[in-house]
Amino acid sequence: MARQALETEQKALEINLNQQIYGTFAEIGAGQEVARYFFQVGAAAGTIAKTMSAYDKIYSDSIYGTEESGRYVCESRLYKMLDHEYELMNSRLQKERIDTNFFVFADTIAAMNYTKTIKGDGWLGIRFQLDPNSPPNEIVLHTRMLDNDNRLQQQAIGILGVNLLYACYYYNDNAEFMLQSLLDNLHGRIAIDMVRISGPDFKDLDNRWVALMLVKNKLTDVALFGPNGNMLHASEFLYKKNVMVVRGSFRPTTLVNEDMIKVAYEQFRRSPEVTSTNSFLLAEITMDNLLASGELDERDFLDRAELLCAMGHTVVISDCEAHQKLIKYLGNYKVKKLGLVVGVKQLLNVLDDKFKAFQNGRLLSAFGELFTTNVKMYVYPALQEGSGDLMCANNLPVPEGIKFLYQHLLDAHQIEDIQGFNKEILHIWSKTVLQLLKTDEEGWEKMVPEKAAILIREKCLFDFPYKQMEFEY
Repeated sequence: MARQALETEQKALEINLNQQIYGTFAEIGAGQEVARYFFQVGAAAGTIAKTMSAYDKIYSDSIYGTEESGRYVCESRLYKMLDHEYELMNSRLQKERIDTNFFVFADTIAAMNYTKTIKGDGWLGIRFQLDPNSPPNEIVLHTRMLDNDNRLQQQAIGILGVNLLYACYYYNDNAEFMLQSLLDNLHGRIAIDMVRISGPDFKDLDNRWVALMLVKNKLTDVALFGPNGNMLHASEFLYKKNVMVVRGSFRPTTLVNEDMIKVAYEQFRRSPEVTSTNSFLLAEITMDNLLASGELDERDFLDRAELLCAMGHTVVISDCEAHQKLIKYLGNYKVKKLGLVVGVKQLLNVLDDKFKAFQNGRLLSAFGELFTTNVKMYVYPALQEGSGDLMCANNLPVPEGIKFLYQHLLDAHQIEDIQGFNKEILHIWSKTVLQLLKTDEEGWEKMVPEKAAILIREKCLFDFPYKQMEFEY
């Protein structure tokens, strides 16, 4: 079913005319624009209980408390604002407006500064009721502003705030519509790389699915979620860390995947200045991989996510078929060292792409975009088909035209073979395991981690055959 995108003013007026919606707007930093839309269209008295803006840091701290990190545009600040304002709203008006759905909208924004050293980003959130007698729901998101002008960025935040409030009350029965509508009248002006949805009216919504929808619907190129399934934002835990990314299909997670992650991460943490406390591991699945069969299978993605989360991994879903896009994204958070873990056949595909760049006269720029000074590629070996010989980074059949550059990368240790791998499991392929488990043929359980095998059976992941339990009467 198609959804008609409404103008921002029309959305604001519809909300103002809805007598069942009443709430507070609290905006700090550069986010002073959302409430203005509701005042400008008229009838705001029916919607707005209070607007407030604590621009001064000392004044803001006296209301919401201090931030341990010293940052004001951060997730924890937004939650403090929502907690404080909703408690006030509820305590002061609960008895006077017993049939009203309360909301609190909050944002903390850093728009582009005068010298343009700050690109512009912010946190927005809303705590809202859909039934006056029910606990509130909550949506929290992070946005990056793409306009190259402070005034335009502030305008974009105003539109986004209206879109968010409207989505909560008019699209709440269709989560994908909710997400799509956030970009109404904003395409190309913002990116939304984290949305966390919770509450009694969304108890069955899987936030890992939300991450997938953000990437699928082009709200962002990269989304992350933790082992608990909740979405995360890179600024909150990757800033100035050393990061290793393992790219794979994980369909399903096999002993090879487990071994690759374990030995590569150990090798990465042996690098100078990398420790267990300042490093982070991410498992990445790309949209290109998810669309390999031609259509996006949401259930298949969630099955992969289920296993990765159960094994304690933070997962990246990205639209970054080319590694360069992911490198650029993580560069926004000043990642110190970045390790990319790939299978040797994946590396061969990368080199084939670079060879095409060589033929097009773009050789140096193509390699330079990928192998920046802080990036190292860790290569997991494979058995050559037919001979069974080991293929690794050091014996890869590299096209003649790029051999000299490839050898330079090997000598400079920007491409490095993974050491300590288990050669006895290299015969395992995800596609083989997938075929075997779909019919529960003997042997597949020995090719995956024990925890993965249990989950696949218990939850019938990847079309594992459901078997009716037999009972004795």
